Amino acid sequence: MSRKHPIVAVTGSSGAGTSTVKRAFEHIFEREQITPAIIEGDSFHRYSRIDMKAEMQKQEAAGNNFFSHFGENANLFDKLEELFGNYSNNGGGEKRYYLHNDDEAAEHNARLGCDQKAGEFTPWEGIPAGTDLMFYEGLHGLVKTNNADAAQHVDLGVGVVPIVNLEWIQKIHRDNAERGYSADEIADTILRRMPDYMNFITPQFGYSDINFQRVPTVDTSNPFIARDIPTPDESFVIVRFKDPVKFDVDFPYLLNMIHNSFMSRRNSIVVPGGKMGFAMEIILTPIIHEMITNSKK
Repeated sequence: MSRKHPIVAVTGSSGAGTSTVKRAFEHIFEREQITPAIIEGDSFHRYSRIDMKAEMQKQEAAGNNFFSHFGENANLFDKLEELFGNYSNNGGGEKRYYLHNDDEAAEHNARLGCDQKAGEFTPWEGIPAGTDLMFYEGLHGLVKTNNADAAQHVDLGVGVVPIVNLEWIQKIHRDNAERGYSADEIADTILRRMPDYMNFITPQFGYSDINFQRVPTVDTSNPFIARDIPTPDESFVIVRFKDPVKFDVDFPYLLNMIHNSFMSRRNSIVVPGGKMGFAMEIILTPIIHEMITNSKK
């Protein structure tokens, strides 16, 4: 952790909804005039899209049917720890981008003068000088294994953890609409990732400072036949603080500001799903403000 070069990590599984938290932070950064060094978790995958397919076939041929992007062997956890450590120490380090589509490839090729294709990575490049904090969003911002420990450098860890059936519903609908995958293909992906989900994704939420967990109030018993994603108004969000004292959380203030919220435990507040974005900004803004103020002292 670093007082001068703080790191914020937003961690959630595929389909968890980390983009909602990312938007909340973008609003905070704009209002507070903060310049972040933005790190995308996908950029620390070990393999390009083509190479990942080849590696999966190789692993399956060897009898491993559970090789996935969630696991240690498909990612550069050591490089992520190295980046976090360097930034924490001196505000520097190296990053790259994973090119999800042709538009992203064209944008970065023009910026860097390279010729990478969708599904590949840009070359490694230095973190720009003068950033106020590092903001990571992806699968492994709080990862900790026998070989790498990125979590030790994180000053604010935020977990985005819908109950698992809702997470699967969101993934099924996204992968079908955006990638054209069939229900069977998506189910196979979920099954293949399950051991890595348990070993590398779930443990991170024990290290996070704040977890946002969306819980639907409609039936999600069988996510594979759900016709639509439960709306925010059909859910509640449980906000759990690992240590409320660490960030001086003012629960009476939050209850007063967020209509129809209530305390469920001494360190947990429940807010209506439709207020999730608002609640995030109310909760996170003073934490980020204090973090930046301390870094400039």
